[in-house]
Amino acid sequence: MGGLTAAINWVQVYISGFQLGEHITDLIDIAIMAVLIYKLIDLVQTTNSGRLMKGILLVLAVLGISSVFNLYTVNFLLSKVLEMGVVAIVVLFQPELRKILEQMGNSSLRQVLSVSKQGDVDELDNAITQTVDAYTTLSKNKTGALMVFERRNRLEEAIRTGTALDTVVNAELLRNIFWNKAPLHDGAVIVRDGRIVGAGCMLPMSGNVNLSRDLGMRHRAGIGASEQTDAVVAIVSEETGSISVAVGGMLKRHLTPETLERLLRNELLPEKVEEETTFMTKISGLLWGKKEERKDGAE
Repeated sequence: MGGLTAAINWVQVYISGFQLGEHITDLIDIAIMAVLIYKLIDLVQTTNSGRLMKGILLVLAVLGISSVFNLYTVNFLLSKVLEMGVVAIVVLFQPELRKILEQMGNSSLRQVLSVSKQGDVDELDNAITQTVDAYTTLSKNKTGALMVFERRNRLEEAIRTGTALDTVVNAELLRNIFWNKAPLHDGAVIVRDGRIVGAGCMLPMSGNVNLSRDLGMRHRAGIGASEQTDAVVAIVSEETGSISVAVGGMLKRHLTPETLERLLRNELLPEKVEEETTFMTKISGLLWGKKEERKDGAE
């Protein structure tokens, strides 16, 4: 009788382990798909490709409708477009895809699976303080300045038009860059995660025909960058010394240094700095939680 009871207990443990194995497989399957979907969303956000993705989704929606209502000609044409579209997407995103693959090759598994977070808050806080310090002097001296603070959308193309840098934001450095006899003073300084990554960069001009006529090329470039990306652009007028900030295609003019600092902090600094989490950490938690549940059930 004791042997039979032991055998039954062993079978229950075996079945429990088998079910746990199936559960692990499902979690791995879900985790891989979650990573791929996250990386796709991150690619769309950082490359400002939202409009392209909307176009693709619209084509897919029309393709589905054509199948439901038996619109054979439309369905045939859109199917062919999608077949060629796969190659077109690879060509369009070739630089970004190559960058992602290179990062995956140079990173550990933990880094590949990790959820990206915003740059170091202390460095970004310092960048804002130093920028306000520099802009206070530049405004008094009527020295033109143009700074772009990246957020999610990357400005790789703009950086390639200027001089690539990798340095902390420093007030004295900014005053030297924007000095009217400096070689990089006409372009924009681009800040990513609290560090200067480019100077003397060319920005896309705004196509808004309703802009005030007294706005010069520096302001139009700043507005254009804020229209096409989610960047925050700080500008000093060379003619009047007035400080302005462009966000989402909207220009806020005649700002005091205190208002500039408050606006930059509101736009750039997150209210909460969340700890970095990884998909593997979440999976481990789920697995250990499930194991504990099974142990409790067995007891």
